[in-house]
Amino acid sequence: MKVAITGASGLIGSALVPHLHAEGHEVYRLVRRTATSSDEISWDPSTGFVDLEAMQGIEGVIHLAGAGVGDHRWSDSYKQEILNSRVKGTNAIVRAMTQLDPKPRVLVSGSAIGWYGDTADREVDESAPAGTGFLADVVQAWEASTTPAQEAGIRVVRARTGLVVAKDGGAWARLFPLFNLGVGGKLGSGKQYWSWVSLRDEVNALTFCLSNESISGAVNITGPTPGTNAEVTKVMGQVMGRPTLLPVPAFALNIALGEFSSEVLGSTRVLPRALEAAGFTWQDPTIEDAIRTAWQSR
Repeated sequence: MKVAITGASGLIGSALVPHLHAEGHEVYRLVRRTATSSDEISWDPSTGFVDLEAMQGIEGVIHLAGAGVGDHRWSDSYKQEILNSRVKGTNAIVRAMTQLDPKPRVLVSGSAIGWYGDTADREVDESAPAGTGFLADVVQAWEASTTPAQEAGIRVVRARTGLVVAKDGGAWARLFPLFNLGVGGKLGSGKQYWSWVSLRDEVNALTFCLSNESISGAVNITGPTPGTNAEVTKVMGQVMGRPTLLPVPAFALNIALGEFSSEVLGSTRVLPRALEAAGFTWQDPTIEDAIRTAWQSR
């Protein structure tokens, strides 16, 4: 398939591009500058510009671009950037796709389990309604931006990704160095559920959604066995051979992270029922598998 990808230089995108090549797909990267190679397509999500001529013949789009949720403290301006980067970017991609003739067949649009808000210890799947809070509001607006593509007859998958277990990006890029120094520990009470997914399962799941025509709508991309932060902490110590005796109190997280600490301390227990029903197979079905895979990749 001839596939265009936004966010190709990010944590997930940089692993996805070579995987798609290995699977035999022809991959084009959308870049926010003048294209300098034959596999690049220029776009500007802030203005809505997409090089339609270069997009001709694209059969599928995987849209991953967006400002990092945990990259900065949540000032009002950065919260606006988080929202705008997702909604404006998706609007631009969807508008381009619907203007092409022929139109691409599928859009796999990045989303997040933030849709569900804080679910405490209650299990939720793709049928659950949206929760409340800043990230839940962002995800609702983000996913709504894909509606025109669906109305134009394009198969749309809204890929609600969990916490990606990887050494070089996301939450675990901060956790691994701390645990390696022997100063890792549970965060807050440790009772909050973390719905995680290994990087290679994330990449495989996105590719699965791209190619499997029976899949559409919301799809949770998480591992099949979410665990509490305390459980994750214990496994981190076991895999890395380090003590995990120093809990990080909630007030300290609030001082360090500001409003974002509510997401770290919040609990979201998500089940990937759509992937399970479609026959997806995880390479890292447990948190120990995911952590060991990431840690051994160093």
